[in-house]
Amino acid sequence: MGNWWDDRDRDREHGGLALGVLLIVLGALFLAGEQLHVDWSRYGWPMFVIVPGVVLLILGLAVPSEAGLGMAIPGGIIATVGVILAFQDSTNTYASWAYAWALVAPGSVGVSLFLYGLLHRKLDLLDSGLRTAAVGLGLFVGFGLFFENVIGIDEGGHTTALRDAMPFLAVALGVIIVLLNVLPRPHGGSGRPTPSDTWHDSGSVPPAAPQGPTGA
Repeated sequence: MGNWWDDRDRDREHGGLALGVLLIVLGALFLAGEQLHVDWSRYGWPMFVIVPGVVLLILGLAVPSEAGLGMAIPGGIIATVGVILAFQDSTNTYASWAYAWALVAPGSVGVSLFLYGLLHRKLDLLDSGLRTAAVGLGLFVGFGLFFENVIGIDEGGHTTALRDAMPFLAVALGVIIVLLNVLPRPHGGSGRPTPSDTWHDSGSVPPAAPQGPTGA
């Protein structure tokens, strides 16, 4: 019972600390804007989508509980949507939504899971996040090749850079997949940690196996 209360108190401390730091940073930015006459809106309206998403993502990553993960995933999705909108707004490539959705889901969901697992030493989330992000990237490259290089989704020529980049992304992703399947894996060859896997300090020593009864 005492451990449960300790965990709750620790969660509150982490969440409160993250919220306080974010409020200080946001307040400093707005104060600097007023004093230096900086118009943040000139950096583009997608900033009003990116900033709330990043704030929610950081708050979620700071809370080591299911509630934190529930904030981190939506934050990652919102921030990714904002980044895609910023790119599309600056290059006039809104037609790329035909395949860019894969970066939002499952792509950003996988990245959020990976970051959460990395920060809180949860190998199951680390593994599933990496795999989910890889699926999102694969869908993005696959559909991108089809829409950009096969059917030419944008006749106005705004997506020339994307069209040229897709074959290189496909080759790079293929090389990564081949290497991951060729290189030796830990955990007896499966390479997939179980939910009970945890990170231990390097100085820890596993307990000795119990000794059976010895004969006379």
